[in-house]
Amino acid sequence: IVLLLATLLCAAAAVASSWEDDNHHHHGGHKSGRCVRRCEDRPWHQRPRCLEQCREEEREKRQERSRHEADDRSGKGSSEDEREREQEKEEKDRRPYVFDRRSFRRVVRSEQGSLRVLRPFDEVSRLLRGIRDYRVAVLEANPRSFVVPSHTDAHCMCYVAEGEGVVTTIENGERRSYTIKQGHVFVAPAGAVTYLANTDGRKKLVITKILHTISVPGEFQ
Repeated sequence: IVLLLATLLCAAAAVASSWEDDNHHHHGGHKSGRCVRRCEDRPWHQRPRCLEQCREEEREKRQERSRHEADDRSGKGSSEDEREREQEKEEKDRRPYVFDRRSFRRVVRSEQGSLRVLRPFDEVSRLLRGIRDYRVAVLEANPRSFVVPSHTDAHCMCYVAEGEGVVTTIENGERRSYTIKQGHVFVAPAGAVTYLANTDGRKKLVITKILHTISVPGEFQ
């Protein structure tokens, strides 16, 4: 009995010592030390169970702290994301005249080409309200492709940015055809029927359009 009692006391002391060292290293030993001291006041046969309860309590506290820290990091990350979005918006407001490919919305697309349109200028910045009646579009036609006859309710000034081809306009029953190539400018009045063909077998025909809307400012069909 004496040997068993001595063994249990040594085991309890070793557990208490390791528990105090571990918590002192990670948590300053402040709270865990109080828990261990409480266990020392209990009968010797209850101390191992008491120390185990101390471990469980401290483990739960560590888990709770970890959750709070994760929440704080998440909230900080959200705040940083919001700040980045605000900075991007402010930078865009400072440079309202710069538009990249992502600024355009594709309204027509096929295997032979596409038509992309820039959103209304007054939606981009208040500084551009003076040109809200104008829109910008980019037409791309693949080599040897044909753009079917169409018309819009906006005056169109077209600049050939790349390639070459033939354009035809029909206005008031009168047909006009032109050979176009890079650097040329031609006009398609509102309501005029226009169609064109890319006559190059290797290059795309790229036409940039400035549309002057005549009904609803910034809107055309």
